[in-house]
Amino acid sequence: MSANTNRNNEIKNQLHQRNKHKFRYNFPELIASCPDLLKFVSLNPFNDLSIDFKNPDAVKTLNKALLNHFYGISLWDIPAGYLCPPIPGRADYIHYIADLLASTHEGVIPLGNTVKVLDIGVGANCIYPLIGNREYGWTFVGSETDPLAIRSAKNIIDANSLSTYITIRKQSSTAHIFTGLIKPGELFTITMCNPPFHASLKEATAGTERKWENLGQKSKAGGTLNFGGTNAELWCEGGEERFVIQMIKESADFAQSCQWFTSLISKKDTLQGCYRTLDRVKVKDVKVINMAQGQKISRILAWTFTEPIPS
Repeated sequence: MSANTNRNNEIKNQLHQRNKHKFRYNFPELIASCPDLLKFVSLNPFNDLSIDFKNPDAVKTLNKALLNHFYGISLWDIPAGYLCPPIPGRADYIHYIADLLASTHEGVIPLGNTVKVLDIGVGANCIYPLIGNREYGWTFVGSETDPLAIRSAKNIIDANSLSTYITIRKQSSTAHIFTGLIKPGELFTITMCNPPFHASLKEATAGTERKWENLGQKSKAGGTLNFGGTNAELWCEGGEERFVIQMIKESADFAQSCQWFTSLISKKDTLQGCYRTLDRVKVKDVKVINMAQGQKISRILAWTFTEPIPS
């Protein structure tokens, strides 16, 4: 089957209908869940309660409050300089892959620990496993190459008594994604990944500069952004296109190990090279799921080597 299947999904202009963050933040409720947030909350120029999103400490504390209030994650922290993820967008990825799994499960989202998810590049924040387990009861394996990120993710898991549901594995080779990670005979329901976006440190730094300008502020020394991010989190040689194409190529060697493979795609132009590679490895079905958070448009690329179930 050609990889042209389902490429023209309608773009959605809002967060997923099951996303707990569809509406404006209720700061009094969030402060009740995380009193440390109080010192960062004030009235903005529109006379609404908000935080200064240019302040990395405020952003991280908001994340702590959201995770505690909505997902019961009472202890969460990340090392200085590591990516502090925007939780609403991360939750969207989880909800959309839940819909994807439902599409081959008689329209019903599969729940519980029989659903096994592989999160490529789980990061120090461990955000996808936390949300996915709390929302759907899924189990997760998170892969990571960075020792400090591994230690941080494990600390979060242990602090919230989630080691039964979430495990972290070190990917020893930066040249591989699935190879050396998926064990012989191991089966996953779905994989997910938020690949490094930029193709070089220079490109990543320029992107950081633009985001600071959009926030109405000059960048800090070293290009640090309010949500942080280490080099490995922000860029890799060849950017997301090369990374995802490598992922597609390796997925062919694990065609029987996973029902669905997925990755976030930030740049629409990335898709064409991915389509060509998907055709070459002879996948059975491809889906593109469009997502939107405000003005930011992104998409999930999903593929499978399993014959699609007739609707």
